[in-house]
Amino acid sequence: MQKIIECVPNFSEGRDMNIIKQITDAIESVEGIKLLNTDPGKGTNRTVVTFVGDEKSVVEAAFRGISKAAELIDMSKHSGAHPRFGATDVCPFIPIANATMDDCIACARELGQRVGNQLNIPVYLYEFAATAPHRKNLANVRAGEYEGIAEKIKQPEWKPDFGKSEWNERSGNIAIGARNFLIAYNVNLNTTSTRRANSVAFDVREQGRKVKDPNGVDVIQPGKCKSVKGIGWYIPEYGVAQVSMNLTDIQATPVHIAFDECVNSAHQRGMRVTGSELIGLIPLQSMLDAGKYFLEKQQRSIGVSEDELIKIAVKSMGLDELVPFEPRKRIIEYMLEDSNTSPLVALNLKQFANETASESPAPGGGSIAAYVGTLGISLATMVANLSSHKKGWDSRWKEFSDYAEQGQKLKDQLLHLVDEDTRAFNRIMDAFGLPKSNDTEKAERQAAIQRATKHAIEVPLRVMRLSLESMSLIKTMAEIGNPNSVSDAGVGALCARAAVYGAFLNVKINASSYTDKAYVTSTLQQANEWLTQAGILESEVLRIVEDKIK
Repeated sequence: MQKIIECVPNFSEGRDMNIIKQITDAIESVEGIKLLNTDPGKGTNRTVVTFVGDEKSVVEAAFRGISKAAELIDMSKHSGAHPRFGATDVCPFIPIANATMDDCIACARELGQRVGNQLNIPVYLYEFAATAPHRKNLANVRAGEYEGIAEKIKQPEWKPDFGKSEWNERSGNIAIGARNFLIAYNVNLNTTSTRRANSVAFDVREQGRKVKDPNGVDVIQPGKCKSVKGIGWYIPEYGVAQVSMNLTDIQATPVHIAFDECVNSAHQRGMRVTGSELIGLIPLQSMLDAGKYFLEKQQRSIGVSEDELIKIAVKSMGLDELVPFEPRKRIIEYMLEDSNTSPLVALNLKQFANETASESPAPGGGSIAAYVGTLGISLATMVANLSSHKKGWDSRWKEFSDYAEQGQKLKDQLLHLVDEDTRAFNRIMDAFGLPKSNDTEKAERQAAIQRATKHAIEVPLRVMRLSLESMSLIKTMAEIGNPNSVSDAGVGALCARAAVYGAFLNVKINASSYTDKAYVTSTLQQANEWLTQAGILESEVLRIVEDKIK
């Protein structure tokens, strides 16, 4: 599979959109690059650009962007709130998919050599690409900023990794590195005081602050959050001070914890957090975890849809206070999605029905079975969520939240299989379309048909398994869920049984064309067992439902 590496250069221009556009145009001129986000800031006079590609394309795109920035940005005339020392201030590479940190280190070194040799810009490698311990931390490398590098570059310990040890007055220096995924995140305060914003930053960031011990000696008082760097600044563009943070290990400190620690510190110091601002992109899981965190604080069910969790995260952290927060443009997985990967589930109900009723053989029974299964578990999840906040059942919210979360996971897996069944059918058609003009081609074609056929068996088999699993949850909701919704559990059971039976028919028809008879025999034996179990569970659920609604 293709390696995907993310590159996030920060350019020292956030006000002139013409300059920014020329830089991003240079980046996008490289084939194989996908520009994910361009995030300019007027107050910081800095633009964060995010793009992805394979090793070769990201290095070439980064070089073209850096070259264009060197041509257009004069650092002798630059000012802004954010620390900086170059026209392209930093340029990190981050492994995203099928790539390693070693791949990113190699990218950093290749780019550094090209920038130093061809553009005559002094280059420092940082983080995992650093050539010495004192160069690992970006703050150390950038200390003194642009105004101090003319003298700093003469010091032996700050000899550039690439390029001459000479001050480049126009372009400054550049830090090129390899690092883990980092979230750049600002929290807004109801103050204009940089000093007070810094006091919150010092409370929160891992480095903390210097204080005097009882003997009057300076010691470091650590902050609350591991792997968080932070400073306070005032942004005239918004008219507020912010705590500006880099979360360098989102497992150690998730974004919602950093936010809440800022809330606590601000409150203790007589201030209030009014919202927050994401710079660049954020992983989907970070948003889902945040949504669950804030729902749990309210003692509300976390078994809600992905979209709802994101909405809760956005509103809870005020991510839309300064500018609209558009999940499809700010969450990295959404930006990397191929818009054609889920054509069926993207349709509305009427469009889906019309597509099914058309003369095309797909979507067919397999996709419909998966969708009926999705509806069945969705009803059970609804019962769980209604039960979690039923009046008088407050002490049971967590119990039903857990059930609802299980239901959401099953729902999402079955929903994925709606399109996967159609893709499986299309793979068989593609295999039949392969050339067969000689014995070699005939053999390759037959092997491709068999591989595609096996996949077409396994997809409805998964629908059967997941739908059967959902019936246990449906039965539980019929037994202990909100009694006013017991009929919904009954309908859910009918849908789930239909999904199991419908998927079973697809397993059988595809298995008839598969030549591995031992596999076919064991698979059909398993499928028949699941079909029998589904029938038993359906009867049990319907009996419970009928007893409760007599």
